[in-house]
Amino acid sequence: MTTSDLQAIWLTALLAGTTTVLLVPLATPLAWWLVRSTSSARPVVEAAVALPLVLPPTVLGFYLLVILNPTAPVGAFWVSITGQSLTFSFSGLVLASILYSLPFMVQPLATAFRSVPQEMLEAASTLGASPRDELISVVLPAARRGFLTGSVLTFAHTVGEFGVVLMMGGNIPGETRVLSIAIYEHVETLNYESAHAMALGLLVFSFVSLWAVYCLTSQRVEVVRG
Repeated sequence: MTTSDLQAIWLTALLAGTTTVLLVPLATPLAWWLVRSTSSARPVVEAAVALPLVLPPTVLGFYLLVILNPTAPVGAFWVSITGQSLTFSFSGLVLASILYSLPFMVQPLATAFRSVPQEMLEAASTLGASPRDELISVVLPAARRGFLTGSVLTFAHTVGEFGVVLMMGGNIPGETRVLSIAIYEHVETLNYESAHAMALGLLVFSFVSLWAVYCLTSQRVEVVRG
């Protein structure tokens, strides 16, 4: 394995970790709102959050490229305050990954929030807890498995990104060349040995991630039944 490949692995881990850490505080209030809100806008927001599950990654990457390029208003504003472009940069990959992995964090959290017994919330309200106190003191501790599940799924999903990364970041070593792009490059150059080694690593990582999620889910079911 070359130095460039090791760099791609490190960049992938950094991207997945950064995306997961940033999504926890972003997705938590959104998931709580989706669970508690009676607004007529909720189905629209739910559909928007779940859109990356069905939208081809290249479509999302294309529109992000159009919106965030330096000649577009949003992209130009970012350049004016940072001096750097969002397109073909690690920062752009983080933003794209947050949008693309959003449902993988929001949906497990929403499921966990819905499973919190109503009696616990009613008891907290009777004791004078505000809605904010209920969320922080009751809901979040009770939903910790949802946070673990969402974090594992978000990290694993980000590791496997390809279409969004290719459209937004291209293939810049040390900046946007992540693991999936490195595999694609090895296949293009007929370097199947390296491609196989990296793909096998991703396969094992994906299986272990899903195994961990199912273990967490089954443990939760057993606790509820008990």
